[in-house]
Amino acid sequence: MSVRLKLTLSYAGFLMLAGGLLLAAVWVFLLRYVPEVVYIPGPRTRGEPYAPMPGPDRSDLVEAFAPKAGAVLAILLMFGLLGGWILAGSMLAPLTRITNATRLAANGSLSHRIHLEGRKDEFRELADAFDTMLARLEAHNAEQQRFAANASHELRTPLAIMQTLLDVARNDLNRDTGELVDRLHFVNTRAIDLTEALLLLSRADQRSFTREQVDLSLISEEATETLLPLAEERGLTIETSGDITPTIGSHTLLLQMTTNLVHNAIVHNVTKHGTVWVTTSAHPKTVVLTVENTGEKLSPQLVSTIVEPFQRGTGRIRDGHAGVGLGLAIVKSIIQAHDGTLALAPRPDGGLRVTVQLPTAPPHPGR
Repeated sequence: MSVRLKLTLSYAGFLMLAGGLLLAAVWVFLLRYVPEVVYIPGPRTRGEPYAPMPGPDRSDLVEAFAPKAGAVLAILLMFGLLGGWILAGSMLAPLTRITNATRLAANGSLSHRIHLEGRKDEFRELADAFDTMLARLEAHNAEQQRFAANASHELRTPLAIMQTLLDVARNDLNRDTGELVDRLHFVNTRAIDLTEALLLLSRADQRSFTREQVDLSLISEEATETLLPLAEERGLTIETSGDITPTIGSHTLLLQMTTNLVHNAIVHNVTKHGTVWVTTSAHPKTVVLTVENTGEKLSPQLVSTIVEPFQRGTGRIRDGHAGVGLGLAIVKSIIQAHDGTLALAPRPDGGLRVTVQLPTAPPHPGR
């Protein structure tokens, strides 16, 4: 049976039960207060009182009451079925719209919205939640399509270069292979780096990692020590400061996140005498990592797009430390996988300020 039919039968059954109880109460009242035999006044002679005569008894009352009670129950049954069917249809109409929207979403149409009107009841909350889910799925699907297209383009480029170099080597057998091997090695390294970045991004999105308590300040020190030679090579200074910042997560992924941020701050900096600031701070519910750097002045519109995959700020950097355009995209995925937030803002004097907030680790049970 459909839900509408079940509700109709439930309404009709409840109405029949209520009517039956009411008639039973009337019948009990009649049995209690009506005597066995009802006497009515009879004829009288002048000057004498009325002589009582026996009237209808309880059997007559039953014969009169039972058909009327049956007719009332029959009317209640018909009214309950008809009214219940109409009421059930009216109550389930929003659910029908939600069901139709679900079927459209299952067939791949994520642009459809329910937009349920009326007061904010349970069905309205369900429809609004479903519309929000569809909007997020549509945005995620569009982002995945852009990412797949960009990844295909980025992977095709080094493969095409390697194919060209191999064709040149095959057609010119007398060519010096040393330079060719070096160029092939460089292009192949870039392709490997891109593939590893894509795998890391997928791992962060799937949250397939072991969580443990880590100190974000120690991770920051480890990342800055690793990248200090690169900063010194470019004539930059790295300044670190902050508090102990305990959080829960993957040490490997959080180290990759911090390394990407510091690396990005070094690469996208001024040529000489630039600075990178790495600070950590602890708050009651969050720990904060802030990475700032000097550099070119950035517009808010540009800053809002550089977390997208394969976006490289003001342009491509053609040196050995340019990265593959997934640095901040990986950072964003790692932060989301750790239930944190990422905020980017241009510095007034040029450069970028990146703020990462992660949940604070709960206190140790023994403390």
